[in-house]
Amino acid sequence: MIFMATKIPSTPPTPPAVKPGRDDGDAVVIERRPQKTAPPQMYQVVMLNDDYTPMEFVIVVIQEFFNKDRETATQIMLKIHLDGRGICGVYSRDMAATKVNQVMEAAHQAGHPLQCVSEPVE
Repeated sequence: MIFMATKIPSTPPTPPAVKPGRDDGDAVVIERRPQKTAPPQMYQVVMLNDDYTPMEFVIVVIQEFFNKDRETATQIMLKIHLDGRGICGVYSRDMAATKVNQVMEAAHQAGHPLQCVSEPVE
């Protein structure tokens, strides 16, 4: 069986051609605005004092994981010892978390109860 069309198919309407240089009033202009991103939130790595971890171990950890020289590491260790806490460095969130994990792992391996946390910088 063969079917035949009874109507001639209509052609879809074509949009009117816009001549260059003319504005028909329906045009939308989008402006590009540069996006300004805020700098990332920074976190400080804080070591907490305890009565069992040797001072020498704390100095070595600060030197190894925070790239401080011996004198600066000793000053940070004394701040931790006297004030109960001391800032070892300021980093982005991921980097601070990595530093905390490194310190905690080193303390655990050595059998010391040294505690380290990261806090947002205000």
